[in-house]
Amino acid sequence: MIDIQTKMTGRALELLCLPEGQPCYLLDIGCGSGLSGDYLSEEGHYWVGIDISPAMLDAALDRDTEGDLLLGDMGQGIPFRPGSFDGCISISAVQWLCNANRKSDIPAKRLYCFFSSLYSALVQGARAVLQLYPENSEQLELITTQATRAGFTGGVVVDYPNSAKAKKFYLCLFSGPSTFLPKGLTENQDAKQATESPFTNERVPYKRARRSVVRKSREWVLEKKERRRRQGKEVRPDTQYTGRKRKPRF
Repeated sequence: MIDIQTKMTGRALELLCLPEGQPCYLLDIGCGSGLSGDYLSEEGHYWVGIDISPAMLDAALDRDTEGDLLLGDMGQGIPFRPGSFDGCISISAVQWLCNANRKSDIPAKRLYCFFSSLYSALVQGARAVLQLYPENSEQLELITTQATRAGFTGGVVVDYPNSAKAKKFYLCLFSGPSTFLPKGLTENQDAKQATESPFTNERVPYKRARRSVVRKSREWVLEKKERRRRQGKEVRPDTQYTGRKRKPRF
């Protein structure tokens, strides 16, 4: 479960298209015990997490997460000043707003309250990537409709659409002018990226796992280009000269 949560957080962070090498201030909605926040910290970002469960926040405190934690119901709005965050992620949380736990709960109103306050809390032009598990197409339409009403543009990115287990929905929202919508991953892309790795029962931190890739090397350049392709950016095709060092000119 931890591995799946980490992978989804990495994918959400990738879809945010944040400036490389620049730490950002992010909001993690439905942060739970802070697993997603740990990944954000490893990537060099600062974050604030909000969750409705005191028990989950206590677990996050016990794990000494680096982010700030806030107890709150996202259906009642995001209690932050306008323009506070450079981006927002959420893993498996937003679909719960479609449930009415009390007679006074109206899913459409709670969703609109959430999205409108989130739109305000983001800086102009920032993105929010919300991974969710909609029960059906009607529920997904309800969520996207309220996001559009609040001022967001964007759409839904579906990874592995033909897989029953690996299929993932990411709602990519833009708080500024509508830009390109990243493409979803497919099984063929995943097969091309698959490499053999030795079995170990020791957990390797993400930063340490990437130290073997030498910066500016051919492998590093190809990895960076592939990451930009998944983000939907235009990248020159790979050739035999990709990553090759040029001789100094006299």
